[in-house]
Amino acid sequence: MTYDSGPRHRDYLPIEDHGIIGDLHTVALVGADGTIDWCCLPRFDAPAVFGALLDARLGGHFRVTARDAERTRQMYMPDSNVLLTRFLGQSSVAELYDFMVPDHPSFPERGVRQIVRQVRVPRGRAVLEVCCRPAFDYARAPHSVTVTDHGAVFAAPGGALVLRSSVPLEPAGDGLEVRATVTLDPGSTLELAAQWTDVPAPPAPIDAHEAAVLLDSTLAYWDGWVRKSQYRGRYREGVERSALALKLLVHQPTGALVAAPTTSLPESPGGGRNWDYRYTWIRDAAFTLYALMRLGFTEEAAAFIDWLHQRCVEAPPGTGLHVLYGIDGRADLPETVLGHLSGYRGAKPVRIGNAAARQTQLDIHGELMDSVYLYDKHGEPISYELWEALARQLEWLEKHWEEPDDGIWETRGGPQRFTYSALMTWVAFERALRISRHRGMPAPVERWRDSAAEAYRFVQERCWSPEAGAYCQSADGRTLDASLLVMPLVKFSGPRDPRFLSTVRRIEDQLVSDSLVRRYRTEGGADGLPGDEGTFNLCSFWYVEALARAGRVGEARYIFEKMLTHASHLGLYAEEIGPAGEALGNFPQAFTHLALISAATNLDRAITAHQGTASARRCGG
Repeated sequence: MTYDSGPRHRDYLPIEDHGIIGDLHTVALVGADGTIDWCCLPRFDAPAVFGALLDARLGGHFRVTARDAERTRQMYMPDSNVLLTRFLGQSSVAELYDFMVPDHPSFPERGVRQIVRQVRVPRGRAVLEVCCRPAFDYARAPHSVTVTDHGAVFAAPGGALVLRSSVPLEPAGDGLEVRATVTLDPGSTLELAAQWTDVPAPPAPIDAHEAAVLLDSTLAYWDGWVRKSQYRGRYREGVERSALALKLLVHQPTGALVAAPTTSLPESPGGGRNWDYRYTWIRDAAFTLYALMRLGFTEEAAAFIDWLHQRCVEAPPGTGLHVLYGIDGRADLPETVLGHLSGYRGAKPVRIGNAAARQTQLDIHGELMDSVYLYDKHGEPISYELWEALARQLEWLEKHWEEPDDGIWETRGGPQRFTYSALMTWVAFERALRISRHRGMPAPVERWRDSAAEAYRFVQERCWSPEAGAYCQSADGRTLDASLLVMPLVKFSGPRDPRFLSTVRRIEDQLVSDSLVRRYRTEGGADGLPGDEGTFNLCSFWYVEALARAGRVGEARYIFEKMLTHASHLGLYAEEIGPAGEALGNFPQAFTHLALISAATNLDRAITAHQGTASARRCGG
């Protein structure tokens, strides 16, 4: 496939030129030019209302720009998810504050999904242009527009968007959008609030006072939340921004966490590898629980444990967990293609739903049990009901772990005996045994011990290749896989075990380029998919952690700090990095940010220990 560099290319901002705002139900992506080009309402996995990110012509947008701006700058207000976009002109500065009001008891209007946008002018006279054009149900549903004295109502089957405005709006274009042009002097403001509602109603007035109160309350909420972080290390800015991003990806009513809030942003220019990530992967959520717990955010961990408990209880006897679920726990997520959308910069297909929900991925049981073990140890003791539900899952795993599966990377080239799946099978039984010992929980200890030993021997005997000098992707194979960098992280091997160190060297030879790590080689469609992909940010952070644990602290620090330069201007990461350093894949991605937190925590500890050792040597200790 070829990369679309024609006229449509100019209509799309780079993926990394976006910030996100959210209300713990959904998020909106705000471009550096002041355009909201992605937002699903009223929750993450609902149809898009603004979707210009996936089709600049049809997708719908909500734009606020300054006519004479020569450049823009973006930042988050300190310790918050309130986004500030500054429009800088020769003789004026306009500032756009974007936020969504969290669904929290401290806010009087709970249950209202709304995007608030306020413009202030600290210098000069600025001419602001507003354009709001929603496109309901991924631009498949028609809508009407009614303009009133205080805004506009966009009504469509199944819901409406009510736009409150402090300035008059006018219908424009083909009658499906509204526009306004307003001149602001210092001290004057512009307020806009887009609210989702099931029943259309005339918009109420909005003024500077209401917007300021909502802004101050939102800032106070985020400041109060991030202050709970217990991280005090060297990389506090990156860690706390990652935590704030992860918090935005948690669906507060259920405790579920989405892998990313977008769909079909391409992993390779031109498309093909485009997936819908607006769902909850057991693997991603389990890792995220671990990352948030390390920072002291136990409330989110407890909410996810409750969500997980429900999934385990609902699983029919004799069946394993699904790989991924909807945020409400549904498992039926059929994958379909929206052929009428052109895709980001022409990258097709645009997919909704995810066929990976029908795959078998045995490794999820290991990530699950590792997180439950950590929560039981450092959070709250798990309930007997959850323990019984987990024991049923382990009983299923006992019977099926030796079967081929689709693996951590959800390849579509057919099932294999993946090394990572066997590794995490060992983790599942080993952690279950730890919980049983620690809590005295009833368990078939001998059976679980035997299963753990069999999985351990399988990895050592079938997945180690003397010829390759490495643990390989699958049994009796020769392909390298960066997922095996986690071996010391999950305590399967020591960080300086000769086999593991040899594996790291082979990965460095074949999968590492300028400190960035690929998951595996994709040449020839080895994973059953067309095209190539970028380097995988998760694996790059795993590489940092592996080096730090292996004593290569200086290299680990250099690579980690280099990875920080690949973040967006707002400290956010997509799934992958392309050859020119561009972001690829869905954005922002939970997996990347949780790996950053883990790498920063362990690297910081390793640097401190290394400096202490060096100091002792200098002093003759």
